Amino acid sequence: MSATPDLNELSKDWRTARLLYPLYAALSRECVIELPPCADLEACVDAPPAESVEQARQWFLDMDQRIQVHQLRQFLQTTTITNDESLRTLLLHHLRKAKLGDSDRDKIDFLLVQFFSHCAPSRLEDADVDVEYVAQMLEPVLGTFDVSVPEALKPLDELIQRANDCKNLKELFTSRILEEGRKLKISSGSSYFEPAAMVAFTRFSFLMRRVFFRLMHQDLNVILDGLRALEELGVYTLDCRKAQFSADEPVARLRMICQSWKVMFHAEYSSGQPLCILVDLRTAVDTALVQATKNASNKKTSAPKAVAAAATGGFAVSSSDVPEFEVSSAPAWDADADGNSDDSTK
Repeated sequence: MSATPDLNELSKDWRTARLLYPLYAALSRECVIELPPCADLEACVDAPPAESVEQARQWFLDMDQRIQVHQLRQFLQTTTITNDESLRTLLLHHLRKAKLGDSDRDKIDFLLVQFFSHCAPSRLEDADVDVEYVAQMLEPVLGTFDVSVPEALKPLDELIQRANDCKNLKELFTSRILEEGRKLKISSGSSYFEPAAMVAFTRFSFLMRRVFFRLMHQDLNVILDGLRALEELGVYTLDCRKAQFSADEPVARLRMICQSWKVMFHAEYSSGQPLCILVDLRTAVDTALVQATKNASNKKTSAPKAVAAAATGGFAVSSSDVPEFEVSSAPAWDADADGNSDDSTK
């Protein structure tokens, strides 16, 4: 009689392992994680002995210790082999660990946002993303619970409002809103793993992701509009040394780079250094445009409408339906989405 629950547990664990193994194997290859494959999982064994199940458990533990948060984020943001079921299984795999540390918290934090993003409607309005709605969407992994936000996490609402008031990426980064959110997360300690707290932080991170996406796309559009206006004024090179380009960088090349960034930033959500360049490039374009407009005015030439609009910030920012990506806090321009210093990339 006592053996039946054990067999059921082994069978359940093996089904989970077989579902997760392709994800872990692909991540291991992409990130060049040196760990031999799990033989029975590699062979897709249907009914392994108990020893094989235990070896699989240990293999996943070893992999989890080797996988860094930024590697998990990078992989899941770019791979095409995930779906709601695999994300749910991966989340439950981490949530059910006997001992949860800082690395587990950061992985769970990202996975919760990723799972919510997969399940939420693409046209979801920010105003509809309240704690009750987030809790409902996360019920498959967190279960049902009291959704009252802990008092210590009430400042998250103020941070969201402040972020929504930011006019560009530079303002968002210098406001240190993301760092304040990160500090709240760290200070929560083990309380972070309470369902109500995880819901509150998932909502915060999801809305910060949206703010970041809007501001990034807006900055790129403003830069591209400014580059076109500069060309209309006869300016074909730009001093962009502060943005790590040359002192006479061709405007045409800058335009091509910005177009490529529109694609890159949708995949590499945590590219801290390119974001630094993006912010500095906007400053360089804005400065050059003001100077070029003054020069044109001194020559008593009539500036084209596009130039006047760019100089006054009058361009309308186009909307985008491109999927969102992870936010980069980047106080030093090399931090990951949670504000962590990142050795290879948040």
